[in-house]
Amino acid sequence: MGRPAPLKTPALKTPAPKTPARLAQLTAPTPAKPNGPGTGGGPSVSTGSPSSLQAPAPRPPRTRGRIGLTLRRWRLPLVAVLPCLTLAGIGWWCWPSQPTPVPPHLVAGTVHAALLTPDEASRLTGMTLTSSSEVSKPSPALAADPSSCAIAVGPTTQAVFGKDWTAFLSATYQDAGGLGNYTMTQVVGVYPDREKAGALLRTLTAGLRSCSSAVRTDQDGRGSKWTYRIDGTASNSVSWTATQDGGNGWACYRQAQLKGKSLLQVGICEAGDGRSTVQALTRRVAAEVRG
Repeated sequence: MGRPAPLKTPALKTPAPKTPARLAQLTAPTPAKPNGPGTGGGPSVSTGSPSSLQAPAPRPPRTRGRIGLTLRRWRLPLVAVLPCLTLAGIGWWCWPSQPTPVPPHLVAGTVHAALLTPDEASRLTGMTLTSSSEVSKPSPALAADPSSCAIAVGPTTQAVFGKDWTAFLSATYQDAGGLGNYTMTQVVGVYPDREKAGALLRTLTAGLRSCSSAVRTDQDGRGSKWTYRIDGTASNSVSWTATQDGGNGWACYRQAQLKGKSLLQVGICEAGDGRSTVQALTRRVAAEVRG
């Protein structure tokens, strides 16, 4: 037997060093597959370097641009309006102030001081009244049918107050709406003495007693039929009601009173009952009448 032959050890192969070209090929990014129609691929994922994955820079805000556009749009209207506002302000500043109305000076004992003002009459009647007319002498007598009713159809005219007065004033107020749905009349006649004023009151009372109804024709030529009723008499006063036929309740409530050498009369025309109001108004006017 001989000695065994030595075992042969297989030679180890050492890998060859990789060249730079090979390294570049191995480390190059794999191109992404297209994600178009028909390819069946999902969303592409970039495998490039980290710098290629950064988000795009945000756009600058557009606030300044919008503000500038708005100002440009309003520039023309502002240029047109500002001069008008300036002129209006100057006009208001330079406009002369209106003087405060001064109430008329009323002397006690005169016919003007005896009559109630529209404000005073409004508070007593409960209606807002405004001045309608004012006359300083009695109106001519009205036409009446029958003619014996001239006093009844025109109690504030010359048929009653005559022409011998030394001072006279008649004022008529009506509702603020100006529709004539409510009217108030105040009359004061001053005479040389009490006897003359008293004689006129007796003439008025007698004329009312002698006329129960009449057709009245006013100064505009309009005719209307009225019924008259005396409500009460006293030594120095008489009160009565004149109701218009077919007037839907329209009536005039009147009272005349003797005060010294003055004859006063108050009347209210309305569709309601104004007797108590006329009595209160007569007392108020009589309190202002002097001798």
